[in-house]
Amino acid sequence: MNGTLPHLEKPYLVGHFAPVADEISGFDLAVRGKLPAELNGRYFRNGHNPKPGDVPTHWFRGSGMLHGIRLREGRAEWYRNRWVRTPALDGAPFQREDGSVDRTASVAGTHIVEHGGRLLALQEANVPFEVTRELETVGPYDFAGRLTTAMTAHPKEDPVTGELHFFGYSPFPPFLTYYVASAAGAITRAEVIPGAGPCLMHDFGLTERHVVWLDLPVVFNPAEHSGIPYRWSDSYAPRIGVMPRTGPAAATWYDVAPGMLLHVANAYEDARGRIVVEGPRFDRSSWESSWKWWVGAPGHPQTPLIGAIRHRWMLDPVSGVAGEEDLDSLVVDFPTIDARRTGRPHRFDYALAFPGAGLHEHAIVKYDASTGERQVAGQGPGRMPGEAVFVPAAAGTAEDDGYLLTVVGDLARDGSELLVLDARDITAAPIATVELPRRVPAGIHGSWIPDRD
Repeated sequence: MNGTLPHLEKPYLVGHFAPVADEISGFDLAVRGKLPAELNGRYFRNGHNPKPGDVPTHWFRGSGMLHGIRLREGRAEWYRNRWVRTPALDGAPFQREDGSVDRTASVAGTHIVEHGGRLLALQEANVPFEVTRELETVGPYDFAGRLTTAMTAHPKEDPVTGELHFFGYSPFPPFLTYYVASAAGAITRAEVIPGAGPCLMHDFGLTERHVVWLDLPVVFNPAEHSGIPYRWSDSYAPRIGVMPRTGPAAATWYDVAPGMLLHVANAYEDARGRIVVEGPRFDRSSWESSWKWWVGAPGHPQTPLIGAIRHRWMLDPVSGVAGEEDLDSLVVDFPTIDARRTGRPHRFDYALAFPGAGLHEHAIVKYDASTGERQVAGQGPGRMPGEAVFVPAAAGTAEDDGYLLTVVGDLARDGSELLVLDARDITAAPIATVELPRRVPAGIHGSWIPDRD
């Protein structure tokens, strides 16, 4: 669904978010500093980049564009950007004239992951689109017909079993369907989750023994005409569901305070047997302020994120009660951890911080759960980093022995660069900076895909 308003009225089409108009490739990229020779692979990042003249009615409705940087043996071999070639890129509607749904009419603009040897560009209202390692589109992928719903853009791979856990949600019954795919990429489990409601469930939690569902108070509302038909509801009782990873698909639901979570930093079981969920939480005011930016409503704020702060829920299976607490005051989102700690207690997590709560620039933040300390790596005026992806060092022993990769946009020079930071001290000068041949619009999520050979 597209609008006709001039693009200057839409904040997600100007500044750091202004789309690029074409696809390019660049080779033998300039590097400042020294790239670690062990970084052999590809950093891919997804984001919304509507075609010239296309004015989406919501930031999330912009067509997906992938950006990739190939690193090998201390060199930055190439950069390329490509649209994900889906029916939606050429204007195909999600709903056909006969009322049926075209699950391939995806913008595929939220995330890109690898599993079972396939690269999948994801957007949660549709099926994934497979792409090549050179970012050319292969086509829609439904796991050999076993994926019968949409697929979340935030699947979780268990670091021990290699299984991929994911879900599809819908504003209409069945509201929630849970899937597990083997390490080889074949779906081995598909079950409807009873008790879930018509909420916007962007992410979920996976622990060593449980799956965690976020049934929170942003719910389907046909009066919302932005193309993302969900609004905050004061009458919807917010809950978090906990379900065993083995056995029947039956969740225990915990009542929680009204709040919304888009991105889970991690979920795990603590020493007391509680299920812990952490991530940036919105209250109603911060959610609705952010939504005004996402749709370009009059009076929208200057930043796409207002007021989401680190939060922790502690779900006690003995008492049946959920405790919760704020963990910090900075406005943050796009949390990441060392993926080897997925579902297990972690010490370090990282996030993108937005101006607010005393911070006057965009920054990468590192949190230490053991000491309570944080590092803030500000990027300076007019510079905006993206999500920071952790890559472990080959000979590392500590949890933060490794690197953070993030693409930083610089409005002053209308350019971008890939930073390689030392995850042990993100405030130190970058280990290496790769100069990219074009400005990369601020995007959403990405992955480091190491070479397998």
